[in-house]
Amino acid sequence: MNSAASVSSDSPSHPAVPAAAAPDPAFDDLVERLNLALPQTQCTRCGYPDCHSYAHAIARGEAAINQCPPGGAEGIARLASLTGRDPSPLNPEHGVEGPRRLAAIDEGWCIGCTLCIKACPVDAIVGSNKQMHVVIDAGCTGCELCIPVCPVDCISLTEVTPGASGWAAWSPEQAARARDRYRWHEIRVERDKREHDERLEAKAQHKLTHLEEESKLTDPAQLDRKRAVIEAALARARAKRGA
Repeated sequence: MNSAASVSSDSPSHPAVPAAAAPDPAFDDLVERLNLALPQTQCTRCGYPDCHSYAHAIARGEAAINQCPPGGAEGIARLASLTGRDPSPLNPEHGVEGPRRLAAIDEGWCIGCTLCIKACPVDAIVGSNKQMHVVIDAGCTGCELCIPVCPVDCISLTEVTPGASGWAAWSPEQAARARDRYRWHEIRVERDKREHDERLEAKAQHKLTHLEEESKLTDPAQLDRKRAVIEAALARARAKRGA
């Protein structure tokens, strides 16, 4: 007998998508408390893209509590208290505890490339293309993410809390301010990306609508191929936005 005939007519034509996990208020609360126990420098030294992601990984049991150099020993003790785990020394693979440092840009060398502006997770660098950039000291978390992207090495770090490190060099108020700045940074980046995508989509739609008038192609077959390419690109963009 044909194997296809043995399949029930009511069998699904594709694998079932697993249902989303039910919300877990206790887990979410733990993630938030762990996040608040982190210094919010958003430096990524822990191995995660931001402090909240690290807190989430700790709550899931996927990350150790000794991966945050800016929090130092005090930060590890805070995380240990929240998780019930034993404190352990800072893992040197993620860095060392040290004083708070601020970034400074040498105006004589800055070429205005804007790469450091894009790298700063808390929007503490201001400037424009081909104009000198400036660090806002009150907003800088010392994350060091601007250092490797500078093509002319015009950014240096200055210690501002000699003799004090970890949470002794970083107040709860500064952490809260950094957390808020990072949230606004994420909102701005998402907004800018959405507006950029919308502009590209509008241009593609205009080109599709006026393809025959504005294209240098005259062969109907070539125009059809180009139309198909643009339609496929628009479909992908809309599917991505919908997802």
